[in-house]
Amino acid sequence: MATQSQQPKRITDIGPPHYEKFLPPIIKRNYGQWKYHESLAPGVLCHVSESGEKLYTVRAASPRLLSIQSIRVFADLADKYCGGHLRFTSRNNVEFLLDDAGKIEPLKKDLLAAGFPVGGTNNAISNIVHTQGWVHCHSSATDASGIVKSVMDALFDHFTEQNLPAKLRIAVACCLNMCGAVHCSDIAILGIHRKPPKIQHSVLPKVCEVPTLIASCPTGAIRPATVDGKQSVEVVEEQCMYCGNCYTVCPAMPLNDPENDGISIWVGGKVSNARSAPKFTKLAIPFLPNNPPRWPEVVDAVTNIVNVYAQNARKFERVGEWIERIGWPRFFQLTGIEFTRYHIDDFKNAGQTYARSTHIRF
Repeated sequence: MATQSQQPKRITDIGPPHYEKFLPPIIKRNYGQWKYHESLAPGVLCHVSESGEKLYTVRAASPRLLSIQSIRVFADLADKYCGGHLRFTSRNNVEFLLDDAGKIEPLKKDLLAAGFPVGGTNNAISNIVHTQGWVHCHSSATDASGIVKSVMDALFDHFTEQNLPAKLRIAVACCLNMCGAVHCSDIAILGIHRKPPKIQHSVLPKVCEVPTLIASCPTGAIRPATVDGKQSVEVVEEQCMYCGNCYTVCPAMPLNDPENDGISIWVGGKVSNARSAPKFTKLAIPFLPNNPPRWPEVVDAVTNIVNVYAQNARKFERVGEWIERIGWPRFFQLTGIEFTRYHIDDFKNAGQTYARSTHIRF
């Protein structure tokens, strides 16, 4: 019988291939040996290794939901300028990795000619990370791609120029399940449902398992019920958080409502622990209407917050840090946003989030 060492190595396709297979040669040679990096221009970075080799990064925006044609454009440019190597950032920027500085300008010209602007580095707005929206998601309260396009059309100059106090991250999630980064971005655009699901009692027993449906609700708002002699459910509206989990497991519980679905705006989140700890976003605007295809109310609200932040924040100060320094009352005054009852935290232990000292912020 063969021993363990004599047995052939098991071949498996479980999991992704090792990332090392896709690294450019210059990164493999200098892995873990980078001394510093510097910004050469908006969207262009240079990393210098201990060996003296330099890696140039050219960052361009992408629409995230990419067509085959767009992917082929990126692949052709990568083949032409950087040996076929490129990467996508967590916010859907595409980055081309070069080892020849002479290729930077020709690559930038080709990207602009193809409709992909270069920028999004340092104290600029990076590409907006977003969820699926109406194109794919069954529980979305708003669209994602359409809002991102509309907002970035208005803020385009802040992507191609580095003229903000600090880097600015914007995220869009089309419902509060937030498969986008709305909980930890400087400005977040969040689609919201405001009414509980509409139960289709005649359909529910045919397509849904009632125990599974009841278990899907995170707040226990769904209860078993008998309607017209058939097994069904009822929803306790006071406990419903409009998350859409029930619709995920039961198509007879649609949540979408064109009259009441809309958008909320949140501010002050960040992942970075520089200068202060990471922060969650907090509510700025509780509701804006869904007005496709250009969402003017949302665009105006986000543009207003960005402009006020740009005019009043100190250098290197993120949105949340700026608000903490001046205080929330001053934030609402400067932005002209109405303070409502929806801004008051009424959850358990909310008192820990309140200002409880006599210190004045200025």
